[in-house]
Amino acid sequence: MTPSSPAPRPDALHGAGAAAAGAAAGTTGDPHLDRYAARTTGMTASEIRALFAVASRPEVVSLAGGMPNLAALPLDSLAVEVGDLVATEGQGALQYGSAQGVPVLREQIGEVMAFEAGSLAATGGFAPDDVVVTVGSQSALDMLTRLFVDPGDVVLAESPSYVGALGSFAAYQAEVRHVAMDDDGLVPAALEEALERLAREGRRAKFLYTVPNFHNPVGVSLAPGRRAQVVELCRRYGVLIVEDNPYGLLGFDGQTYESLRSLDPENVVYLGSFSKIFASGLRVGWALAPHGIRDKLVLAAESATLCPPAFTQLVVSRYLATHDWRSLVKSFREMYRERCEAMLGALETHLPEGCSWTRPRGGFFVWATVPEGVDTRAMLPRAISARVAYASGTGFHADGSGARHMRLSFCYPPPERIVEGVRRLAGVLDGELEVLRTFGLSGSGATGARPSSGTPGPQAPSVDTA
Repeated sequence: MTPSSPAPRPDALHGAGAAAAGAAAGTTGDPHLDRYAARTTGMTASEIRALFAVASRPEVVSLAGGMPNLAALPLDSLAVEVGDLVATEGQGALQYGSAQGVPVLREQIGEVMAFEAGSLAATGGFAPDDVVVTVGSQSALDMLTRLFVDPGDVVLAESPSYVGALGSFAAYQAEVRHVAMDDDGLVPAALEEALERLAREGRRAKFLYTVPNFHNPVGVSLAPGRRAQVVELCRRYGVLIVEDNPYGLLGFDGQTYESLRSLDPENVVYLGSFSKIFASGLRVGWALAPHGIRDKLVLAAESATLCPPAFTQLVVSRYLATHDWRSLVKSFREMYRERCEAMLGALETHLPEGCSWTRPRGGFFVWATVPEGVDTRAMLPRAISARVAYASGTGFHADGSGARHMRLSFCYPPPERIVEGVRRLAGVLDGELEVLRTFGLSGSGATGARPSSGTPGPQAPSVDTA
């Protein structure tokens, strides 16, 4: 948007922003309200989803959603491949298929995992028969929660955690206990404390859910030295690990990490996705699981969807077989690196004193902390009125805490739009801080230094981050 473009009506954008910020409040007047199952009380619209309608307006710079940028995809050649797929394999591609997924794609998933791990052996022992193809990795996560969680069961998750995971946990009435993170990812001592506390209560978590690589929403990665500690703690306390790895191939310098699964294949379910390295709209992901869990996942898939669509699986398979997808992944890394650098530079230039943020080395997101007294959820309508959108930190905590934080996404807008969006966001923050100073409500903004180096991560456990 150019500086001369007309501003949107503030009342319209304010109303939309208020709707987004209040998405979790729910509505009344539903004539079927008394018929719903009790578990639906945990099903509320995420703030991220509510933001999409507002953030997609062309005049709004969206730093909210985690949509991959598809500009580098070879759409012309893909169109030819899709046409040929229908012409030559249409009878099979458009038919029902196996609930476990198309065999050829399950074989190719091994190639993708080996590309990240360095070799097939380094994946922890890959066998195509242990793969279940799912409708995006979100479907796998939802099915795993359905398989393991009864109402009131405990699930451990990082603080903060992926909003889609929290939605699934809430839908199955899990009790989420967050575990603290720092610049090096999940803190083993905090994990051990959580496990010991549960043991004292006579309880055991059903699983630990973790995004160890280029975390959503924080952007940091679990340090190599901590990985074995996390795996050993979960083994000792009899807790399954669900390792969600959609961003592992998107390290800016090509860096990849040892998977948790490679350290204990029998106690880790690994989730992968083609959404970030190919096309999110195809909704193709996978779970690599121990045999018993694999069998249960297949049964769960049959009851939920009968089978994942053969057509989209074969589109992904054709892409992997006929395109230089490894080089394309490298181009994605460079594109996201450029956008991340634009965001970090703009944050350094524009954000007021007292703000801090992570400095990711891959993935899609920066996690920002604002001065005490600023509530990012309450501020969102005013940001929308200023034509910039972000995701409030409250959406990434099961208890709605995290109001001093926000997730800023650099994956979709071009660099110049990112810079403009941060400039607008800084203006909104300046306004919030001025109000706080005027009424003597904290938020002086001078209590913390803005980072010029290092990697400031989420705060130590507090009411906002625990």
